[in-house]
Amino acid sequence: MYDSPASLFDVVQEGLNHERASTSEWEGSFQDYLELAEANPLIARNSWQRLLDMVVSHGSVPPNGRGGVTRWRLFDDPFDRGRDAVYGLDEPLDQLIQVLRAGAQRFGPEKRVILLHGPVGSAKSTIVRLLKRGLEAYSAGDDGAMYTFSWELDGESIPSPMHQDPLLLIPDRMRRSVEERLNANLDREYSIEIDGELDPVSRYYYRELSSRYDDDWTKILEHVRVRRFVLSEKDRVGIGTFQPKDEKNQDSTELTGDVNYRLIAEYGSDSDPRAFNFDGEFNVSNRGLLEFVEVLKLDVAFLYDLLGASQEHAIKPKKFAQTHIDEVIIGHTNEPEYRKLQNNELMEAFRDRTIKIDIPYNLSVDNEVKIYRRQFNRESITHVSVAPHTMEVAAMWSVLTRLEDPTHPNLSILQKVKLYNGEDVQGFTAENVREMHESALREGMFGISPRYVQDRIATALVSQNPSVGPRDILRALETGLKHHSLITNEDLRKRYGQLLALAREEYEEIIKHEVQVAVAGDQDAVERLCGKYIDNVKAYTTREKVVDMHGTERDPDERLMRSIEAKIDIPESRKDDFRHELMNYIAALHIEGKTFDFRQNKRLTRALELKLFEDRRDTIQLTSLVSTVIDPETRQKIDVIRNRLSEQFGYSNESAEDVLQYVAALFARGEAKQDPSEAA
Repeated sequence: MYDSPASLFDVVQEGLNHERASTSEWEGSFQDYLELAEANPLIARNSWQRLLDMVVSHGSVPPNGRGGVTRWRLFDDPFDRGRDAVYGLDEPLDQLIQVLRAGAQRFGPEKRVILLHGPVGSAKSTIVRLLKRGLEAYSAGDDGAMYTFSWELDGESIPSPMHQDPLLLIPDRMRRSVEERLNANLDREYSIEIDGELDPVSRYYYRELSSRYDDDWTKILEHVRVRRFVLSEKDRVGIGTFQPKDEKNQDSTELTGDVNYRLIAEYGSDSDPRAFNFDGEFNVSNRGLLEFVEVLKLDVAFLYDLLGASQEHAIKPKKFAQTHIDEVIIGHTNEPEYRKLQNNELMEAFRDRTIKIDIPYNLSVDNEVKIYRRQFNRESITHVSVAPHTMEVAAMWSVLTRLEDPTHPNLSILQKVKLYNGEDVQGFTAENVREMHESALREGMFGISPRYVQDRIATALVSQNPSVGPRDILRALETGLKHHSLITNEDLRKRYGQLLALAREEYEEIIKHEVQVAVAGDQDAVERLCGKYIDNVKAYTTREKVVDMHGTERDPDERLMRSIEAKIDIPESRKDDFRHELMNYIAALHIEGKTFDFRQNKRLTRALELKLFEDRRDTIQLTSLVSTVIDPETRQKIDVIRNRLSEQFGYSNESAEDVLQYVAALFARGEAKQDPSEAA
C-alpha cells in the first residue's frame, strides 16, 4: 500500500522527481537523430509551424452559427487557472492564428513582423505571454520535442550557441533528398524544409574538422552530439523579449550579440567567433519567438535589423557575415505610436513588412465582466460582500465609453450596448448588428481601459464597507475621472460623466424591476397568471367559452388580456393578430412534442410580472421603508420581499435591504415610474 509522504519536504521532492522523469533528456549521435526525424518529421518543424501546432494542440471551440469565429482554447490560459484568459477577442485572435497558418505554409507572413495594435490595456502583452508560455510547455512534451547539437572536441563539449537544428549540418546538395524522405511521412498542411546555414561558431568548428579529415563528412559528424532541449524565457532559450530604452541608450548589440573582450586575448582576434557572445535577443530567440514590447519606440537603426530578421531570416552580428535565424517576431504598440509610424515617410519599408492585427477593447458587457471577475473572485474577496450587478454595471459603463453614438434614429447607445452583448432589441436583427460593427471600425480602439476600472473596483473593495454594490463602484469611477492621467480633454471627461449617469439610470431600472418581481410574488404566481392568460386567449381565438375551476362557463376576460398585452406595447388594433400568432406558435410546439414556456419570451414574462406587481402593490407601500417608524405587519411583508430578492436574484440580506431602501427612496421622490405599464 502506498504511504503518504512524511513531510512537506517529501511532497515537494516527489513532485520534482515526477517532473524530472516526465521531461525526456534524450541524447544521441547525428545518425540517431536522423532516425528519429524520419520516424517523426515534426521534430524538424520551423518556428512558425511549431507555434501553430502548439496553439492547435490546446483545441478550439468551433464557430457558433453563421458569421461566428473559432475560439482558441490556448487563450483561456490553461497554465494558470485562467488568470491570463483573454475574453471578447475571438475575432482578432482567430485572425492571428490564420496568419500563423499561412506563415507555416510559407505563403508570405513568415517574412513579416506581426504587429499587435491597440489601446493601452487591451491584452496585447497578455496574448504574447500566453504564446510564450504555450511554447515552453509544448517543447517540454513529446509532441513538441526539439533537438539541437554540440561539438565534442578534445574532451570539451561546445554547444551550438543559437540552439540550431542538427539538420543544418547536412550539405546543401543533399538537403532536397532528405526533405523528400521527411515529407513522405508527414501528415500536415505544411512541409518540412531545411532552410538556413550554421551559425558562425558551428561554421568555425565545421571548417576546422573538415580540414582535419579532408572533407570527410562522416568523420566530422563523429564529433557531433545531438540532444533534446526545452524552450525557456527565464533561461533565455528560444524565447526572448526586447523592450526599447530611451534613444541615447539603445545599442544594437542587445539584439545581435557583442564581442567578449576577455576572450580576445585567448583567441587573438575580435573576429574569431569563439570570442563573441551570441546572446542578443535575436540570437537567444532562435527556434522560438521574439517579443518586441512597444516596438515602434525602437531607434530607426534598430528597425533595419528588424526588417532583415523578418524578410531575410538573417541578422548581422558585429564582425560576422549574415547569420540565419528561425523565429516568429511579434511586436505590439499603442495608438499614438502607430499614428507616428503612419505619418513618417521614412518608415514606409517597415510598414510594408508588418502584418497589423487590431486588438481592441471589449465591446461585450458579458466578456468585460469576465475580465473583472478573473481578478475579483470569491477566492480573492473574502471580507466583503459584493452585491449583484456590481461588475455588470462597471462593465456596462466601460463598453459605453468605447462606442460611437448610433446613427439609427430609433436606437439609443444603451440599446446598442445590449445588441453588442447578444441581447434582443425590438426592431433590430443580427444582420443589423453586423452592419453596425462593420460601419464603426474605430469602436473599441478608444475609451476606458479595463485597468482603470479594476483599479477603481479595488479602491471600493478596501473602503471598509462590509458590502459593496453598483452605486459604490459608480461613485469610485466618477471620483477617479478627476485624476485620470490619460484624460486631458475636459469634453471627454464630461462625456464619461454623462455615460456614468446613463449607467446609473439603467441600474435603477434593473433593481426596480427586481423589486417589482419580488413584490409580485414567486414564479408559481407568474406561471398561474400566464396559464390564465393563455386560457382566455385560446377561448377568444376559437370563439369558445372559458371554463373556470368550478365548471362555470364565461366569456374570455378582455380586460385581463388587454392589461397584459398593453405592457408589451400591443395596440388595440393588433390584439387579434398577436393572439392568433401566439396560439399558432403554441400549436406548432405541441406538434413537435414541445411545451410552451413563457420564460423564453422576455417581453411576455416582463408583462406578466408587471401585471402581478400592479395587482399587489397596494398591499404594501414601498415608500414606508423611508419612514423611521414601520409597523410590525409592514415589516413582515418587507422581510418577505427581501427574502425573495435573496432567493431569486442572489442578494445578501444586507444588500437586499439596501436595494429596497434605494428603490423606496426613488418612489418617495417620485422618480420611479408610477404607472407599471410604462415600466414595460
